[in-house]
Order: sequence, then C-alpha cells, then structure tokens
Amino acid sequence: MDAAAYVTATPALLGEQGEDTEWVTVKYGRTNSSADDWIAVFSPADFISGSCPNPSRYPGEPLLCTAPIKYQFANYSANYLYWGKGSIQFQLINQRYDFSFALFTGGLDNPKLVAVSEAISFKNPKAPVFPRLAQGKSYDEMTVTWTSGYDISEAYPFVEWGMVVSGAGAGAAAAPTRTAAGTLTFNRGSMCGEPARTVGWRDPGFIHTAFMRDLWPNKEYYYKIGHELSDGSIVWAKPYTFRAPPFPGQNSLQRIIVFGDMGKAERDGSNEFANYQPGSLNTTDRLVEDLDNYDIVFHIGDLPYANGYISQWDQFTAQVAPITAKKPYMIASGNHERDWPNTGGFFDVEDSGGECGVPAETMYYYPAENRANFWYKVDYGMFRFCIADSEHDWRQGTEQYRFIEQCLSTVDRKHQPWLIFAAHRVLGYSSNWWYANQGSFEEPEGRESLQKLWQKHRVDVAFFGHVHNYERTCPLYQSQCVSSERSHYSGTMKGTIFVVAGGGGSHLSGYTSEIPRWSIFRDQDFGFVKLTAFNHSSLLFEYRKSSDGKVYDSFTVDRDYRDVLGCVHDSCSPTTLAT
Repeated sequence: MDAAAYVTATPALLGEQGEDTEWVTVKYGRTNSSADDWIAVFSPADFISGSCPNPSRYPGEPLLCTAPIKYQFANYSANYLYWGKGSIQFQLINQRYDFSFALFTGGLDNPKLVAVSEAISFKNPKAPVFPRLAQGKSYDEMTVTWTSGYDISEAYPFVEWGMVVSGAGAGAAAAPTRTAAGTLTFNRGSMCGEPARTVGWRDPGFIHTAFMRDLWPNKEYYYKIGHELSDGSIVWAKPYTFRAPPFPGQNSLQRIIVFGDMGKAERDGSNEFANYQPGSLNTTDRLVEDLDNYDIVFHIGDLPYANGYISQWDQFTAQVAPITAKKPYMIASGNHERDWPNTGGFFDVEDSGGECGVPAETMYYYPAENRANFWYKVDYGMFRFCIADSEHDWRQGTEQYRFIEQCLSTVDRKHQPWLIFAAHRVLGYSSNWWYANQGSFEEPEGRESLQKLWQKHRVDVAFFGHVHNYERTCPLYQSQCVSSERSHYSGTMKGTIFVVAGGGGSHLSGYTSEIPRWSIFRDQDFGFVKLTAFNHSSLLFEYRKSSDGKVYDSFTVDRDYRDVLGCVHDSCSPTTLAT
C-alpha cells in the first residue's frame, strides 16, 4: 500500500441512540491522485483485496474477490484531482458486522489497494431491524418479519403487540400479547450459482417471522419486535402501529398500491452492483409521503435486483422499511429473484445471479402453501387477489394452473366484487418493442392457457411488471376490445383490463412505434397504480407518476352484482331451455 495515502472514517461508533441508519464522513488522500481512484465500502471490515480468477458477471463492476457493499469514485469530492485529498459522506445501515473503507487506484477493472481505514461499527450490530408486515393466510392474521444477528441460541425472538386504546394516545395498547417468532437463514450452499455463491456472497443474518392472530377488522394495533437475552434483558426495536385488514366483503374504504420492478438506489449517490434503478428512490419516497392514504402494497416482482450480491437485500429492506413497518407488503416472484438454469424454473436464464429464489423466499413472508411455489391468494375486504408466479409453468394441467383456477372460482362476487390477477412477466398484453418483435405482444405462451379463465371468472384487472413502463388496455378478450369506453365502465362485464405497471424504478423500457388498437394509454416513466374501492359498486383506478404523485391516467367502474353474472362470450356454461 501507498505510505503517502490515507483513509479515515468518523464517527467510529454508530447507532449510539439505537439508530439503524447513520451517515459517515470518509476523508482520504494520496500524493499521485488519479481519475481512476475510488472508495469502496466493505462489511465485514476484513476483506480480500485481490482480483478473482473469473471475471465478474456484470460489466463495469469491481473485479475483487470480496464484493464491496457500494463504492464511489474519489473525484466525486470536488478538487480531489487538484489537491490530492477529498471527503465523501456515505450512508450506512446496520448490517450485523463492522465496516471499513478502502482507497483503490486503477479503476474498477484493475483495482490496486492503496489505503484502508480503521474499522467502525454500530453499537449493537446484531440489533433487530427493518420490520416487514404481510397479511397472513386469513384476513385476521398479520405477520411481521425482521432481520437480526441473533441466532436462537443467543436470544429468543418475539413480537409484543396489542390493540391501540382509543383516546389513550399513540402506542398505548390494551393487554399486550407476546408471540414467539420462528427463525430461518440460508447459507452459501443454498445458492445455485455465481456470483451468489462466490464474490457476491454475504451472510444474511437471521430472519424472524411472528404471527399476530385473531385481529379485529380495521382496528389499529401496536407492535414492537424484540429479543430476550439469556440474562433476561431484552433488546427492543422501535415501536410501530398498523391497521388490521377488513373482513372479506366488508364495505369500507379500501385502497391498494400495485407496481413492479422497483429496485434500490443509494441516497448518498454511491454506486452498487447492477446500479440501474434510477427511479426507485422517487417511488419509495412518494409512497412514504402518502402512507396515510393507502392500506396495502403489492410489489409484483423484481425487488432489489440484487442479482447475486446478497448485501443488496439488506439495502432494499432498509429502503422500504418506512412502508413495510406500517403497511402489509405483499410480493411476487420475478425473474431477478428466481431464474437460474436447471433449477426447476420455467425460464432457463441467469437473471437471479445464482439466487434461485432463496433470499426472496426467506426475507419476506407471503401466504403460500409452499414457499418455493410462489403463488397465493389474498382476501382484502372487497378485493380478491390471485398472485401467480410467472417464473414457474402456469399452463393448463400444471399445479399452478389448478391454483389459479381455484383462486378465481372460489370468490363470492356478491361480497368481493373486485377480482384482481397479478404476475411478474406479461402474461396478458404489452406493446413493449421486444414483445412486438416476437409477434405476440405478450410473454410467449403467456395468455394462451389463461385467457379463458380470466373471461369465465370475470377478472376485473390483470397486472404485470417486467416491462419497465406503464400501459393500460381496453377491456379485452381474445385480442379484441369488447368495449369502446376509455374512462368509465359500467354494465355487463365483457372482458378484462390488462395493465403493465413495471415502472417502479428500474431503467425504462421502450414501446413499439405502432400503437395497437387495444392500447388505451402508454407512459414511459416511473410510477405506480392505486385502486380505491368505495363500496361494492364503485372502483377508482389511478396511475400516478413517482416524480410528483399526480394522476396521469384513470378510469372508474360502476356496476351491480347482476352485471357480473351476465353471460357473455365464453363466460357461462351452455344452457338448455325447458320444452
């Protein structure tokens, strides 16, 4: 290393008041400063500074045997090249281990270590962090999942919770209950390929899930996660509140957020592996600002785009924690979570970076019968959601097809009139340029097995991600518009509206130059969808941009139960008239 180079980081102790996120000032310098100099953040602080025999999977990433959590070029600090010294602020989250900061020269392709800082750490690196709510298998069950550094041999995980007492102030709970949590983790051998098994591997800590059951519909609850140590003392996280889901069919105001393909980005401006989710912070911040105006979130695949760099899952859970700590956050499986060759998926590609679904299935709870089969249903008041897994075979005769058919057919539309289907890849319709070049305007083999199910069971809206933009179709069946309306729908249901809502934050996708007749509205920007059910007869659909939160596309649905029952093409069984 260069004796004339240095790196220092302050403060040395983080989270003295229990914070799980801190800003650190890193100062550095060297005599022969260069535009190729860069600063890397490592955790644990001890790292391998040499290059690996096999190059990194993604072009433009540091060729090191230990992947940094993130990095920044030294000349990000003004006048570094002139003065040979600089200062950068990094935002760190509690990730269970200490941190060090290293100054490299030679750029990302030929890195040479010249200086390393002293290690710094959080006061309690094992503390429970980033709670993630999700609705359980029944309407009266809420789950909370969190991450810590405590194995069950060190501390016992639990959640303390109770109903908020009316008029007693925030956080006051009647007869709090303590419920034990289950603990899971995964290891390097759980990964299916590189870089997840090699340079991208990082210990994920321990993932804990507790179930809060027998909730009263729409009541506000208090909860606080904790770990009881062997001496009887308790390590607590911050307290939060949530509102219990409504009873299935309950007539109350219900507001839903839907989007896909968000990813993560660094608030300190630094780079991380993949680094192509420029709109993710805008979407996150807009949803945080609007927390009081929606009830549940559906993130339909492609969560952090970790792509085999496991540290990025911590970064993502920290980014969305202000949302997930207060609202149930339901996820779907995307190609960047699941796909890896010869691992039983439907697509033989390497999009997950060797994760093959393991981090997603462990870090987040969802009410599937088999967590490895990423399909499930959610009843939320007047809504029924059927969440499919586009990374597993959905065609007729498969296990997933049977689930989809059962989910759609078992809803009572008198009480749950709003029926929603969602999956990651576009199994319906999209005028994305790639799909257009395939000649299908869909994921190949996407809708062929499913469109009769959507029609028979009168699905209101089918949501998809994967394509990073927004698009809404007319009500469709068999590629034909069945209504000339564009902004207001009423009367007998004749088809399903298909929506691509993949603009959560990842790099944007283009459209075909020719607009299909069924495409009502297209927007190449970052955004999300909000559904508002006012009652059993009135639904409002809104597409909002992440940049300003304003509505750029909308429609309303007004109908009665008889309009759902009305027979249209392929929706009713043949009938026989009496003689």
